[in-house]
Amino acid sequence: MVRALRKRSASRSVDALLADSSWYVQVGEGARRQVRADIVERSIAAGDALGHQDEAQHHWYGVLEGLLKWSVNARDGRTVTLGGQSAGSWFGEGTLLRGQPRHADLVALRHSRVAMLPFETFDWLRRSEGAFNEFLLQQINERLHWFMGSLAAHRLLDTDRLVARALVGLVHPLLNPRGERHLAISQEELAHLASVSRQRCNRSLMAMKQQGLVQLEYGGIIVVDLDALKRSAG
Repeated sequence: MVRALRKRSASRSVDALLADSSWYVQVGEGARRQVRADIVERSIAAGDALGHQDEAQHHWYGVLEGLLKWSVNARDGRTVTLGGQSAGSWFGEGTLLRGQPRHADLVALRHSRVAMLPFETFDWLRRSEGAFNEFLLQQINERLHWFMGSLAAHRLLDTDRLVARALVGLVHPLLNPRGERHLAISQEELAHLASVSRQRCNRSLMAMKQQGLVQLEYGGIIVVDLDALKRSAG
Protein backbone atom coordinates (compact mmCIF):
# COMPACT_ATOMS: atom_id res chain seq x y z
CA MET A 1 0.00 0.00 0.00
CA VAL A 2 1.24 3.47 -0.89
CA ARG A 3 1.06 5.79 2.12
CA ALA A 4 0.81 9.54 2.23
CA LEU A 5 4.12 11.34 2.10
CA ARG A 6 5.43 12.53 5.43
CA LYS A 7 8.63 14.04 4.23
CA ARG A 8 9.31 16.26 1.26
CA SER A 9 12.23 15.71 -1.09
CA ALA A 10 15.12 18.15 -1.02
CA SER A 11 14.25 21.61 -2.29
CA ARG A 12 15.35 22.50 -5.78
CA SER A 13 16.73 25.91 -6.67
CA VAL A 14 15.63 28.07 -9.58
CA ASP A 15 19.14 27.81 -11.01
CA ALA A 16 18.96 24.00 -10.95
CA LEU A 17 15.55 24.03 -12.67
CA LEU A 18 16.81 26.33 -15.41
CA ALA A 19 20.02 24.34 -15.92
CA ASP A 20 17.94 21.20 -16.50
CA SER A 21 15.49 22.92 -18.88
CA SER A 22 16.26 22.27 -22.56
CA TRP A 23 14.88 25.60 -23.76
CA TYR A 24 17.01 27.61 -21.30
CA VAL A 25 20.33 26.07 -22.27
CA GLN A 26 19.58 26.65 -25.97
CA VAL A 27 18.71 30.35 -25.88
CA GLY A 28 21.37 33.05 -26.09
CA GLU A 29 23.42 34.23 -23.14
CA GLY A 30 21.62 37.57 -23.02
CA ALA A 31 18.27 35.81 -22.93
CA ARG A 32 19.45 33.57 -20.09
CA ARG A 33 20.52 36.62 -18.08
CA GLN A 34 17.16 38.29 -18.67
CA VAL A 35 15.23 35.20 -17.61
CA ARG A 36 17.26 34.80 -14.45
CA ALA A 37 16.75 38.46 -13.57
CA ASP A 38 12.97 38.37 -14.09
CA ILE A 39 11.98 34.98 -12.72
CA VAL A 40 10.41 34.78 -9.26
CA GLU A 41 9.47 31.93 -6.93
CA ARG A 42 6.20 31.17 -5.16
CA SER A 43 5.20 28.54 -2.60
CA ILE A 44 1.73 26.96 -2.59
CA ALA A 45 0.38 24.99 0.36
CA ALA A 46 -1.32 21.64 -0.22
CA GLY A 47 -4.89 22.22 -1.35
CA ASP A 48 -4.32 25.84 -2.32
CA ALA A 49 -4.61 27.13 -5.88
CA LEU A 50 -1.92 28.65 -8.05
CA GLY A 51 -4.76 30.03 -10.15
CA HIS A 52 -8.48 29.64 -10.71
CA GLN A 53 -10.66 29.01 -13.71
CA ASP A 54 -11.69 32.23 -15.54
CA GLU A 55 -8.82 34.25 -14.03
CA ALA A 56 -6.27 36.07 -16.16
CA GLN A 57 -2.79 34.53 -16.18
CA HIS A 58 0.33 36.68 -16.06
CA HIS A 59 3.19 34.14 -15.80
CA TRP A 60 4.66 31.02 -17.36
CA TYR A 61 5.33 28.38 -14.72
CA GLY A 62 8.06 25.87 -13.93
CA VAL A 63 7.68 23.37 -11.11
CA LEU A 64 10.53 23.44 -8.59
CA GLU A 65 9.01 21.04 -6.09
CA GLY A 66 5.75 19.23 -5.47
CA LEU A 67 2.81 18.23 -7.65
CA LEU A 68 -0.02 20.28 -9.12
CA LYS A 69 -3.15 19.23 -10.98
CA TRP A 70 -5.28 20.86 -13.66
CA SER A 71 -8.99 20.44 -12.97
CA VAL A 72 -12.30 21.79 -14.25
CA ASN A 73 -15.26 22.13 -11.89
CA ALA A 74 -18.86 21.90 -13.07
CA ARG A 75 -21.69 23.87 -11.51
CA ASP A 76 -23.14 20.66 -10.03
CA GLY A 77 -19.92 20.02 -8.10
CA ARG A 78 -18.37 17.42 -10.36
CA THR A 79 -14.66 17.74 -11.10
CA VAL A 80 -12.62 16.51 -14.05
CA THR A 81 -8.83 16.28 -13.63
CA LEU A 82 -7.01 17.06 -16.87
CA GLY A 83 -3.49 16.19 -15.74
CA GLY A 84 -0.66 16.84 -13.33
CA GLN A 85 2.57 18.83 -13.35
CA SER A 86 5.59 17.45 -11.50
CA ALA A 87 9.05 18.83 -10.73
CA GLY A 88 11.02 19.97 -13.75
CA SER A 89 8.02 20.65 -15.99
CA TRP A 90 6.91 23.96 -17.51
CA PHE A 91 3.33 24.89 -18.26
CA GLY A 92 0.85 27.69 -18.93
CA GLU A 93 2.03 28.68 -22.40
CA GLY A 94 -1.34 27.92 -24.03
CA THR A 95 -3.23 30.39 -21.87
CA LEU A 96 -0.59 33.08 -22.40
CA LEU A 97 -0.59 32.61 -26.17
CA ARG A 98 -4.39 32.75 -26.38
CA GLY A 99 -4.52 35.88 -24.26
CA GLN A 100 -7.70 34.58 -22.63
CA PRO A 101 -8.56 33.63 -19.03
CA ARG A 102 -7.50 30.16 -17.95
CA HIS A 103 -10.00 27.34 -18.38
CA ALA A 104 -8.99 25.27 -15.35
CA ASP A 105 -8.02 25.49 -11.70
CA LEU A 106 -4.37 24.85 -10.82
CA VAL A 107 -4.29 23.17 -7.41
CA ALA A 108 -1.33 21.92 -5.36
CA LEU A 109 -1.80 18.30 -4.30
CA ARG A 110 1.03 18.77 -1.80
CA HIS A 111 3.27 21.63 -0.72
CA SER A 112 4.72 22.93 -3.99
CA ARG A 113 7.07 25.61 -5.24
CA VAL A 114 6.91 27.12 -8.70
CA ALA A 115 9.15 29.45 -10.68
CA MET A 116 7.17 32.19 -12.41
CA LEU A 117 8.39 33.96 -15.55
CA PRO A 118 6.44 37.18 -16.30
CA PHE A 119 4.40 37.26 -19.51
CA GLU A 120 6.47 40.15 -20.84
CA THR A 121 9.67 38.08 -20.65
CA PHE A 122 7.92 34.99 -22.02
CA ASP A 123 6.58 36.99 -24.97
CA TRP A 124 9.99 38.58 -25.63
CA LEU A 125 11.61 35.13 -25.70
CA ARG A 126 8.94 33.84 -28.07
CA ARG A 127 9.53 36.72 -30.46
CA SER A 128 13.32 36.74 -30.36
CA GLU A 129 14.58 33.21 -29.65
CA GLY A 130 14.02 30.49 -32.26
CA ALA A 131 15.04 27.72 -29.86
CA PHE A 132 12.40 28.85 -27.39
CA ASN A 133 9.72 28.86 -30.09
CA GLU A 134 10.73 25.34 -31.12
CA PHE A 135 10.41 24.16 -27.53
CA LEU A 136 6.94 25.70 -27.23
CA LEU A 137 5.80 24.11 -30.50
CA GLN A 138 6.91 20.65 -29.39
CA GLN A 139 5.43 21.08 -25.93
CA ILE A 140 2.05 22.27 -27.19
CA ASN A 141 1.91 19.40 -29.68
CA GLU A 142 2.70 16.84 -26.97
CA ARG A 143 0.17 18.38 -24.58
CA LEU A 144 -2.57 18.34 -27.23
CA HIS A 145 -1.82 14.68 -27.99
CA TRP A 146 -1.96 13.81 -24.29
CA PHE A 147 -5.22 15.66 -23.64
CA MET A 148 -6.85 14.01 -26.67
CA GLY A 149 -5.78 10.64 -25.31
CA SER A 150 -7.12 11.52 -21.87
CA LEU A 151 -10.51 12.43 -23.31
CA ALA A 152 -10.72 9.08 -25.06
CA ALA A 153 -9.44 7.25 -21.97
CA HIS A 154 -12.10 8.60 -19.65
CA ARG A 155 -14.79 7.55 -22.09
CA LEU A 156 -13.42 4.18 -23.10
CA LEU A 157 -11.11 2.76 -20.45
CA ASP A 158 -11.80 0.94 -17.19
CA THR A 159 -10.46 2.03 -13.81
CA ASP A 160 -7.30 -0.10 -13.94
CA ARG A 161 -6.32 1.49 -17.22
CA LEU A 162 -7.09 4.98 -15.97
CA VAL A 163 -4.71 4.46 -13.04
CA ALA A 164 -2.06 3.03 -15.38
CA ARG A 165 -2.46 6.01 -17.69
CA ALA A 166 -2.08 8.44 -14.80
CA LEU A 167 1.21 6.73 -13.90
CA VAL A 168 2.41 6.79 -17.50
CA GLY A 169 1.62 10.50 -17.56
CA LEU A 170 3.88 11.10 -14.58
CA VAL A 171 6.88 9.70 -16.48
CA HIS A 172 5.97 11.43 -19.76
CA PRO A 173 8.84 13.72 -20.83
CA LEU A 174 6.43 16.66 -20.92
CA LEU A 175 5.63 16.29 -17.21
CA ASN A 176 8.80 14.56 -16.05
CA PRO A 177 11.70 15.94 -18.12
CA ARG A 178 14.30 14.16 -15.99
CA GLY A 179 12.72 10.78 -16.77
CA GLU A 180 12.59 9.68 -13.14
CA ARG A 181 10.95 6.29 -12.58
CA HIS A 182 10.87 6.71 -8.80
CA LEU A 183 7.75 8.78 -8.28
CA ALA A 184 7.30 10.53 -4.94
CA ILE A 185 3.53 10.37 -5.06
CA SER A 186 0.95 9.12 -2.60
CA GLN A 187 -1.97 6.84 -3.38
CA GLU A 188 -4.41 9.69 -2.74
CA GLU A 189 -2.54 12.00 -5.13
CA LEU A 190 -2.52 9.38 -7.87
CA ALA A 191 -6.24 8.77 -7.35
CA HIS A 192 -6.86 12.50 -7.87
CA LEU A 193 -4.94 12.43 -11.16
CA ALA A 194 -6.77 9.32 -12.36
CA SER A 195 -10.16 10.65 -11.20
CA VAL A 196 -10.92 7.47 -9.25
CA SER A 197 -11.46 6.69 -5.58
CA ARG A 198 -8.51 6.04 -3.32
CA GLN A 199 -9.74 2.50 -2.60
CA ARG A 200 -10.11 1.68 -6.29
CA CYS A 201 -6.69 3.16 -7.00
CA ASN A 202 -5.16 0.92 -4.34
CA ARG A 203 -6.69 -2.20 -5.91
CA SER A 204 -5.32 -1.22 -9.31
CA LEU A 205 -1.85 -0.62 -7.87
CA MET A 206 -1.83 -3.98 -6.14
CA ALA A 207 -2.72 -5.65 -9.43
CA MET A 208 0.11 -3.80 -11.18
CA LYS A 209 2.50 -4.88 -8.46
CA GLN A 210 1.52 -8.54 -8.95
CA GLN A 211 2.15 -8.14 -12.68
CA GLY A 212 5.63 -6.73 -12.05
CA LEU A 213 4.83 -3.33 -13.50
CA VAL A 214 5.50 -1.29 -10.36
CA GLN A 215 6.97 -1.50 -6.90
CA LEU A 216 5.16 0.11 -4.00
CA GLU A 217 7.09 1.59 -1.14
CA TYR A 218 6.65 4.04 1.68
CA GLY A 219 6.12 7.46 0.14
CA GLY A 220 6.18 6.51 -3.51
CA ILE A 221 5.89 4.25 -6.53
CA ILE A 222 8.67 2.86 -8.71
CA VAL A 223 7.84 2.17 -12.36
CA VAL A 224 9.61 -1.13 -13.09
CA ASP A 225 8.42 -1.93 -16.62
CA LEU A 226 7.37 1.23 -18.45
CA ASP A 227 6.69 -0.48 -21.79
CA ALA A 228 4.35 -2.99 -20.16
CA LEU A 229 2.70 -0.21 -18.16
CA LYS A 230 2.03 1.71 -21.38
CA ARG A 231 0.42 -1.37 -22.92
CA SER A 232 -1.66 -1.80 -19.78
CA ALA A 233 -2.82 1.81 -20.08
CA GLY A 234 -4.32 0.97 -23.48
